Amino acid sequence: MLEAHSPPPILKTACSNCSVVELCLPLGLTGAEVERLDTLIVQRYKVKKGAALYRTGDPLRSLYAVRIGSFKTSVVSVDGREQVTGFHIPGEMLGLDAISIDQHACTAYALEDSEVCPIHFAQLEKLAQSLPSLQHNLNKLLSREIVRDHSMLMLMGNMNSDERLAAFLLNLSQRLSSRGYSSKEFVLKMRREEIGSYLGLRLETICRGIAHLRDQGLVEITARDVRIHNMDGLKQMVSGCNRQSH
Repeated sequence: MLEAHSPPPILKTACSNCSVVELCLPLGLTGAEVERLDTLIVQRYKVKKGAALYRTGDPLRSLYAVRIGSFKTSVVSVDGREQVTGFHIPGEMLGLDAISIDQHACTAYALEDSEVCPIHFAQLEKLAQSLPSLQHNLNKLLSREIVRDHSMLMLMGNMNSDERLAAFLLNLSQRLSSRGYSSKEFVLKMRREEIGSYLGLRLETICRGIAHLRDQGLVEITARDVRIHNMDGLKQMVSGCNRQSH
């Protein structure tokens, strides 16, 4: 157990030995190329639950590969309210928001005790110039962020509240499944208020949506434990097949 004032543990890591290497930046790189990328990740470190990995306005120094745990990213609105902009799980990259203006546009908080691999961005750019496959992976990461933003806009604009919640659960299920976890039973690391903030819904609307999904026999959520009973029905709801005119 760490003392309250101890610095975060610093550990040597190797991409080639990482459990999420096939989902992260080294995807598709040769062994020799992974070794060169390893030289940029001189350490990994732990982030305690509730602590900020970086804050809005911090200068861009590194990108962060989530190795263990999960994070939320958020911004503060003009009236002082937190707006959640995303949730990130192992194998996903944090910090891409800072590339355009060299400073972070949001704050990243650990939703649980987590661990990240910091990758010094200036050195990464330099290495990518000599490794086309690495540059390709960087481009794919950036493109994925754009697609995610577009998907979020579609979700917010075209779906009712129950469909938004169903889409959120289905997306999380698919991401967890690709990491070897159960697609039908998992634990939500974020609070319901945070889900509501991300989906643009009030807490009471989220609670009603959970009840509606349960009543339809699609999903049961007890506290933070999720059980998906009807995956196909959930997909049909998201695609609008079950949409009723209101």
